[in-house]
Amino acid sequence: MSIFRTLFAAGFLAGSALSAGAAETITVYTSQPQDQMNAVIAAFNAEHPDIKVELFRSGTTEVMAKLQAEYAAGKSPADVMLIADTVAMTQLKNDGRLYAFTDAPVEGIDPAFVDKDKTYFGTKLITTGIVYNTNLVKAAPTSWKDLLSADAAKSLILPSPLYSGAAVIHVGTVAQQPEFGWDYFDKLANAGAVAGQGNGTVIEAVARGEKAYGIIIEYMALNAKAKGSPVDFVFPKEGVSSITQPVAVLKDSDSLEAAKTFVKWQLSKAAQEQAATQGYFPILSGVAQPAGYPDPKSLKILPVDSDKLLADDKKNKETFAELFGG
Repeated sequence: MSIFRTLFAAGFLAGSALSAGAAETITVYTSQPQDQMNAVIAAFNAEHPDIKVELFRSGTTEVMAKLQAEYAAGKSPADVMLIADTVAMTQLKNDGRLYAFTDAPVEGIDPAFVDKDKTYFGTKLITTGIVYNTNLVKAAPTSWKDLLSADAAKSLILPSPLYSGAAVIHVGTVAQQPEFGWDYFDKLANAGAVAGQGNGTVIEAVARGEKAYGIIIEYMALNAKAKGSPVDFVFPKEGVSSITQPVAVLKDSDSLEAAKTFVKWQLSKAAQEQAATQGYFPILSGVAQPAGYPDPKSLKILPVDSDKLLADDKKNKETFAELFGG
């Protein structure tokens, strides 16, 4: 009997050790660029080697389409959403898809970045402004209205809300401004402006000199400038639209605690410092913005009615497609 007990104990301990050493897997659906996410996962795993992170990465619209198709089929493998679109995240919340992470570590984060029910959390501040090719443009634009001139508009590319979550927010925000509205986009389209897909298509076209101007999120333009591309970026005087790239745990996650750990890490100082090195305005107090960036408090942020943005989402995309194709 003692031999049996010894063998049983040895087997139990071996099984426990194997279980403790096995990595738990979470799947993150994201619109953040692949190279940045590779670095994010590496930094996360340096602190949490026991959690393996699998990734699906595409534009926000395609990420959401994949998720919704999976839900329609029964279940999604996604555990965490990290997308540049609070409208889409709010829709997931309204559909009852998000986990209420009520004890998430939000100290030092402006409450404006946090959903009131703690279902999603901003991870960074991203603004949309104007990029231009310094070899093609001699007088830098200062206003959104500068893009309406015939020469500027016919050499302008902008991201599409049919693909980009940041573009969803930007187009919807500008459409709400009394001094712009849909008339602004109508004038751009009639003067020859074209839509690409995501912001990546914008910076590629402007950096290569295929287009002189682009509407783009700031970090892509400023990162390209830092790497030697002949581009510069302008925060227009009327103000900029903004997004917070929210992160959330999906309520049906099979790895809830591991998913919560990933979200907690996204809100940590280490993750916020990494975000700054990748060119983002951090949202945690005490973490400095990237070198050469203005103080975020100095930026004029265009006001937006978030409820209206959500209600008008489908109509906004349809209107944009009518003007620019899609």
